[in-house]
Amino acid sequence: MTLYILAAIVISIFLGYTTKINIGLFAIVFSYLIGCFGLGLKASEVIELWPIKIFFIIFAVTLFYNFSLANGALEKLSGHLIYKCRNFPALLPMVIFFVATIISGLGAGYYTVLAFMAPMTLLLCKKANMNIVIAALAVNYGALAGANFMTSQSGVIFRGLMDTADIAADTAFAYSSGVFAATFLIPVVVLGVYSLINAKHNKVAIEAVLPEPLDSKQKQSIMLIFIMMSIVLIVPILNLLMPQVEAISFLNARIDIGFIAIFFAIVSLFMRLGDEKTVISLVPWSTLIMICGVGMLISLGVKVGVIDELTEWLSTNVPIWMIPILVFIISAIMSVFASTLGVVAPALFPIVPALAIASGLNPLLLFVCIVVGAQSSSISPFSSGGSLILGSAPVDIDKSKLLNALLFKAVPIGIGAGLIATLIIQFVF
Repeated sequence: MTLYILAAIVISIFLGYTTKINIGLFAIVFSYLIGCFGLGLKASEVIELWPIKIFFIIFAVTLFYNFSLANGALEKLSGHLIYKCRNFPALLPMVIFFVATIISGLGAGYYTVLAFMAPMTLLLCKKANMNIVIAALAVNYGALAGANFMTSQSGVIFRGLMDTADIAADTAFAYSSGVFAATFLIPVVVLGVYSLINAKHNKVAIEAVLPEPLDSKQKQSIMLIFIMMSIVLIVPILNLLMPQVEAISFLNARIDIGFIAIFFAIVSLFMRLGDEKTVISLVPWSTLIMICGVGMLISLGVKVGVIDELTEWLSTNVPIWMIPILVFIISAIMSVFASTLGVVAPALFPIVPALAIASGLNPLLLFVCIVVGAQSSSISPFSSGGSLILGSAPVDIDKSKLLNALLFKAVPIGIGAGLIATLIIQFVF
């Protein structure tokens, strides 16, 4: 059964990649076949493996954030931020990174930020004579880092996956904060070094046009996002700082980002900040199906002991100092062809608690290695992020050259930087 489930995961990824059909659908079918006919489970028992908590949280959070997407608040905000930085042409890669990070952190999420910022960035390359590889890395890094923020899409998913791996809520919040910090600082160093080296010889010039100001509804959407983020972040932080205060502990146990997001979505509807049908249609249904479908198959694997066997093999056959590096490499290889959120994180997060106990390594180190590894190669043109960048290229950019640049320049830079960071982070832990 262990081999069957591992094979099912690999086959699901392969079929999804070759047929362009959602990987989660294949994973659901394999869960049914292996669960009911291989393990003798009832169909209802297999259905119970559907990760309902993760589904609810992603649905609720993206539903609320979609108001600022539907009314154009985040897209217009990104234009204003780039315009304000027009007098610092040498720092354009850093500007793109920070703008993408802010917009993604405000809830737009990885794919949405790439969808409207990648075309803008690639056009800037042509107008400003900027290195296209560095520009692609900057927008990709920013979209990833912002999405990893604790209240944004990826950060919420990571916390949900940690919860299913029996990590306490407070600890999951701290771990997700560590993941965000790592994925934010690595790009700052990479892009900062590039900007410093090229500052003297930089021929970049930003031709920015003053965007239209945000209207009242767009300002209200941004305001609600900041209020929600404040509520969701302040209480857990206070609880970490003052765990002995009963009132804070009481509140922290009842603050749930999913329910709060639904509350703010209703407030947004009453304030008429967006059309309900449009907002619901913007929920990332394909991502939800992929994450939850693969989650069913992984849960089946947990049931038959796949996680225990994999953990035992890693802890007994690999030197302890090599485990974080191996986890990084496995994640990076998987992410060349598969989604971090939909495949890599759901597949590898469940092994962390047992592997940490068996090896004595800090669980945070392993979580960071998984995410940094997966996101170091996410710009691959065969992965969802890289393919979005490739697809958004203007007609006057040679897509075959861009594909080669992403695969043979951007991916090695991302993996190299991530591997160096992994080695440095090991010393910290």
